[in-house]
Amino acid sequence: MKRRDFSIAALASATTGMTSAQGAAPVAGKDYLILDKPVATEAKGKLEVVEFFWYSCPHCNAFEPTLANWLKALPKDVDFKRAPVRFRESFEPQQKVYYVLEALKKLETHHAKLFYAIHVEKQNLASGDAIITWAEKNGLDRKAFMDLFNSFTISGKARQAAQLQEAFNVEGVPALGVAGRFYTDGSLAGSMEKALQVVNYLLAEVRKGK
Repeated sequence: MKRRDFSIAALASATTGMTSAQGAAPVAGKDYLILDKPVATEAKGKLEVVEFFWYSCPHCNAFEPTLANWLKALPKDVDFKRAPVRFRESFEPQQKVYYVLEALKKLETHHAKLFYAIHVEKQNLASGDAIITWAEKNGLDRKAFMDLFNSFTISGKARQAAQLQEAFNVEGVPALGVAGRFYTDGSLAGSMEKALQVVNYLLAEVRKGK
């Protein structure tokens, strides 16, 4: 998948083919990439896994149930976080809504609702005004949501997510960063399900000190 190419056809190509034989150990440069420059992580004493995503990405939406099942068995030494991407300035409103929901402690209830609104109900939630209206319709206080949405704090978090995306050289979404050192996605691994297998392998390798 070409960087910043968001056609449905390009997104679909990210899930075809597996580069390594069934059961074979993932191969660096083929199933995952080793970062030229390691990225500092926030997970003190734990291994950090980052999902890079975009609410309007159909493959991010399709990946959510698989990711949710993987997270149910997340080892205690692994810290998981999400980073909404910004490949264009028009992505910023959907970055900010993620961090507003996080600040309001509403991610657990509203993260999936936003995916549903976009991909099932076909709502156009690309602008700040549309997102704020959606939030109000879904039980959130309009003024409190809007104040956070327009705050320097939330804008700063969105910029940090974009910087993290650049540090991992994210080529498309969904994608996964591991321990500040490795990157994989559906295009490399063959599918996002197999990308999670690659993540499990890399976590095991890091635990061994590799």
